[in-house]
Order: sequence, then structure tokens, then C-alpha cells
Amino acid sequence: MIENKILKWSLVLGIIIVLNLFFAYALKVIYKAPQWDNFCKEQQVIEKIDTKEACLEKGGQWNENIYPREVYVEKPALVEEGYCNLNFVCQNDFQDAQKNYEKNVFMTLIGLGVISIIISFFIASVEVVSMGLSLGGVLSFIVASIRYWQYASEYLQVAILGVALATLIWLGIKKFK
Repeated sequence: MIENKILKWSLVLGIIIVLNLFFAYALKVIYKAPQWDNFCKEQQVIEKIDTKEACLEKGGQWNENIYPREVYVEKPALVEEGYCNLNFVCQNDFQDAQKNYEKNVFMTLIGLGVISIIISFFIASVEVVSMGLSLGGVLSFIVASIRYWQYASEYLQVAILGVALATLIWLGIKKFK
């Protein structure tokens, strides 16, 4: 009897894990993530930019040094205090593309999770597979939420948690009456 329960839960756990690995790798193959090199080209030689004007001209962001330092030179020289972030514009473009990508992945994983849960109700007669698919769908919701969490607004975060809680309660009632 105990062996049978262990075998059933092993199969359920296997379905949960493999289902979500399948989702992750299918998304990776079908929908390519933005690559840093497509937005910010690596240069073999990076020239030093010492002035705010030169930095802005190159599309960078000048950052003032908040801790000024004394510079000792033999003859008077103009010394700008700060540094240039040459990747400012391309980094923002990359982050926008990454946010859009994660939003699309979030929606896709939620959709796949819903489909998994719906299928689990149609095959309720096969308890082990049904349980694996429904819990795999729930894990897909969790993975989707974790991936998108940093980009979601506070209101969306509350909505995600509310929907997740409602889904878990509903699943618990339907599966374990």
C-alpha cells in the first residue's frame, strides 16, 4: 500500500516538473529572449570620456561625482568630476525589450497553466495524471509570477496574488471535496 502511494506521488511530482520544464524549453525555442549584444555593441577599444558634453554627444549619461576630490597637478587644468555611462540609451532599450519579453512569457505561462488545469478536469478519472497536470498548472502560475514580479506594478502584484489564492482555494474544493 505504501509503495503504491510513493509510486503515485513520484509520478505526480514527475509530471509537475517535466510539464514545467517542457513549458520553459518550448518558450525558449519558440520565443527568443532579447540579447544584450543586439542593443549595446561591445567595442574592442573604449575611449575615455572626461566631459559631460562629450558624454551626452555619444548618447551616454553623465553622472556627477558626489564625493569631490582634490587633484594636484603641476599646471592648472580643468578636471571634470564624474563619469560617463555610455550604455545609458542602449541599456534602457534593452530593459524595455526585456520587460516586454517577460510580460509575454508571463501571459503565455498563465495560459498554459490554465490549459493544464482544464485538461486535468477532463481526465479526472485518471487521478494521478489529473493531479500532476493541475499541480503543474499551479506551478506554471507561480513560475510566471516570479519571472514577471519585478516588472509588475503594486496593483498587479496584489491582483496576481489574489487570483493565485482564489485558484488554489477553488482547486482545493474541486479536487478534494
